[in-house]
Amino acid sequence: MTQTTDPDLIRRIAEALERLAPPVPPLPDFGRHEAFVWNAGRQSLDPVAKVNRVEIGLLRGIDLTRDILLENTERFARGLPANNALLWGARGMGKSSLVKAAHAEAAADVPGLKLVELHREDLPSIGRLLALLRGAPYRFLLFCDDLSFDKDD
Repeated sequence: MTQTTDPDLIRRIAEALERLAPPVPPLPDFGRHEAFVWNAGRQSLDPVAKVNRVEIGLLRGIDLTRDILLENTERFARGLPANNALLWGARGMGKSSLVKAAHAEAAADVPGLKLVELHREDLPSIGRLLALLRGAPYRFLLFCDDLSFDKDD
């Protein structure tokens, strides 16, 4: 038994599927912005006009952590082996400030390092975010602020 395929039917099915699929969001202008926030609902990166950060030299009492994170971030920016990082501590200890300051320092030495913040509730969409970033000619620090766990996580 041989089956014949109707090219017109295949074309109509493909067009119907394209109408059902959400449009692919345009890539942001990575060259124009240094930081972005992942919007999982729209599956897009929203540029951050001005990153709220302090200079790394103003952060006190965290010298060892600062030096380790900065060295690791610079290695990553240069395409060298680097590690993922997890900073923990009480609210207000400067974890986010340290990440943003390390990004600024590393990006000053190695242009093309971008910062992308994603929210805890958007972690399940990280695969789509990575697919979006994969083709861009930049290196991206993914930053999840206020990640916390409770006994059910």
